[in-house]
Amino acid sequence: MNKGIEKLKEELLAALPPTLFFFIALHIIGLVRALMTQGTGLPVTSSAQIALAALILGKAVLLADLWPPINRFPEKPLAYNIVWKTVIYYAVASFIHYLERLYDFAKEAGGIVPGNEKLLSEIVWPHFWALQIILLVIILNYCVIRELGRILGERRMLRMFFQQPAAVSAEEREVSRARELRDAHEVGNPIKRH
Repeated sequence: MNKGIEKLKEELLAALPPTLFFFIALHIIGLVRALMTQGTGLPVTSSAQIALAALILGKAVLLADLWPPINRFPEKPLAYNIVWKTVIYYAVASFIHYLERLYDFAKEAGGIVPGNEKLLSEIVWPHFWALQIILLVIILNYCVIRELGRILGERRMLRMFFQQPAAVSAEEREVSRARELRDAHEVGNPIKRH
């Protein structure tokens, strides 16, 4: 029983960062959508729907990270993995965005097929694509932050963003310097000694 609780706690803690990120991001998208559709009679996404979508996206990110091809370019510059992961996460998020809209229209039309037909005929495509662009930018930012965190380390990222940069311990400086030297050696660019 205790082992199961520990595993559940581990899973929840792992899902927390992407879920919180997408919870905030999807609220931004929901706000933009509400502003764009104000006065049109189109339904506004509720916080409960946004929370559910954020949970799904947070878990989707964790599941995608278990997929071996997700880190397809470990030997290439960081941009390769960022673009690759952005494409994968964007495809998943776009599908979820489509399903959200389909759910609303299927309720009105009385089924999935008539709901899909109604969705395709009544959707305001410029609004849809505007939200998709915002979603793409948000996911790209998530991937950049996540990859930097993976390379720099969680402690260093937290310190860089939320603590004084000068508060680096001697041990962390040594580890950082060793990492810089290793990375420079791997790409063939020597770093000057300070």
